[in-house]
Amino acid sequence: MSSPRVFLACESTLAGGGGISRVARLVGRVLGEEQSRGALEASALALSDDVPGSDLGLPVEAARRSRMSFVYRVHKAALTHSHFIYDFVGMARAHCRLPLLRRPFMTFLCGIDVWEGTRPDRVRVARRSDFLVSISEYTRQRAERAHGGFSRARVCWPGTESDDPPATRRRQDGPPSVLILGRVVEGRDKGHAALIDCWPEVVKAVPEARLVVVGGGSGLGVVRSQANGSPMAASIDVRGFVPEDRIESVWTDSSVFAMPSRGEGFGLVYIEAMRHGLPVIGSTHDAAPEINLEGETGYNVNLDRPGELADRIIRLLRDRELAERLGKVGHQRWQEHFRYSAFRDRFLPILREFLG
Repeated sequence: MSSPRVFLACESTLAGGGGISRVARLVGRVLGEEQSRGALEASALALSDDVPGSDLGLPVEAARRSRMSFVYRVHKAALTHSHFIYDFVGMARAHCRLPLLRRPFMTFLCGIDVWEGTRPDRVRVARRSDFLVSISEYTRQRAERAHGGFSRARVCWPGTESDDPPATRRRQDGPPSVLILGRVVEGRDKGHAALIDCWPEVVKAVPEARLVVVGGGSGLGVVRSQANGSPMAASIDVRGFVPEDRIESVWTDSSVFAMPSRGEGFGLVYIEAMRHGLPVIGSTHDAAPEINLEGETGYNVNLDRPGELADRIIRLLRDRELAERLGKVGHQRWQEHFRYSAFRDRFLPILREFLG
């Protein structure tokens, strides 16, 4: 019997491209490793990439943001490949347009793509998928509540791309600082406004505290305006986009990571904070409690309770021993559950069942 031929069709395989890109990179790396040991053949196509990829262990073609080219190449791949994997349901719509050939396909569920208000065609595509894989139990349950038909999805947490801890150690000197890092997208509540709103209360209790905002995106101007309008604007540092080769110093200079979002389907940045040994502050309104264990690796705040966010931040900035303890437990949790090898061990049984 010939080996399965797997085609990964995705948004992007670029490093640092966001959560969906991370899913594609993790899956691509597993496929590349399986190909290297002769278990399958694999190739990939990335819609938004401008140049072919070469760091995942399998060939990656670039569609250069041409949807027509992407759909055409997916159709063409159906002539030579036996199984298809899509990094989210938006990409899988191309599969359901295949006019002649029917190939089994797997689709990842990443959060907002399958929650309330998503496009009906995405729900239809997800229901037609042979295998559904959700990045969290929260995402699976929310999709099920919103639409029905998603209870069959397998849960497979993503991970970091490395098994290695950071090369540099966290600084113990310098002012206590709270970091929020992630793309700032208009209409997506990552928690920036809540942090800026509570910051005067934090500085009143911890005068030397600083809030550091890192990440570009369409909503960065709004965040800058909010920060500039704060009475504590001098202690809020909105840095915007920071290149990958300088991001390590951002982590090592931070005392606490906070992203009290209302819309995380998983929250990759939480596990990156754990990798760096930082205590994490998330919220109770999304997938954060599934990843960030309350009172063990950090705190998950109810944003509808005034003062709770500021209280947790002040507690961690004042008690460095507590922050250090939570950060160490978080680092252990990353080692056990969120390294690349942990993702590979979760995903391989799902992949093998799909190919079987």
